[in-house]
Amino acid sequence: MQKHVEKKVLKTYKMDRHGLLRPVMLMNELQEVADIHAELLGRGRTWCRDTGRAWVVTHYLVDIIKMPGENQEIEIYTWPSAADALRAARDFEIKDMSGNIMVRATSQWVMIDMDTRRPVRIDEVLAGWGTVDEHVIDRPFEKFPEFDADTTWVAYPRFDDVDLNQHINNAVYATWAAESLGFEFRNGHKLRRIDINFKKEIPADMRNINVESRIDGMTSRHMIKNEIEHANVICEWGTI
Repeated sequence: MQKHVEKKVLKTYKMDRHGLLRPVMLMNELQEVADIHAELLGRGRTWCRDTGRAWVVTHYLVDIIKMPGENQEIEIYTWPSAADALRAARDFEIKDMSGNIMVRATSQWVMIDMDTRRPVRIDEVLAGWGTVDEHVIDRPFEKFPEFDADTTWVAYPRFDDVDLNQHINNAVYATWAAESLGFEFRNGHKLRRIDINFKKEIPADMRNINVESRIDGMTSRHMIKNEIEHANVICEWGTI
């Protein structure tokens, strides 16, 4: 098993008002390179479609050393970093063209049967795959601590937020967490870390979602929920 790399030039439409990559676009960039690599390895969307299965992410842990900017040329590296009977991990690094690490991330995935929505044994699906024994973040994949929310912001899922798996795309959760803090906070702060624990998918027909939030200094915590919890998010921020 070797690391896979994709070169990109980041276009203006992916940027926020400060010329930095928007959180949703960062998550989409990671998702895209993961999809490309899984397809090359024979267990991507084509194989999943043909076998009635789907990859589902349970965690993203992302550290942002320096958010990429407008028209910047970058390299995105990804590799499977671990796997057991039911879970697989995939790591990422985003580097500038001088080799400096800008973003590092790790993620955990399960595979489900699309008809039953039950997990599939990954050790059978990925037999002989192998991994690269390198983890770029040492935080564990675990349930985030509970918190008392200060505010509740309501998100209204759009048609364009729904992906091919017929649920809200995982990148949208990052947008909702950030947007729940309001314009003034966002305008004066830049994202330094985002950890997401996905708990329950949000179906395509759900009309509103509550984002309960609390800010403690440069840390914000978010619970995305309706009648049940769908995800928990922890963000670390720096000043612009």
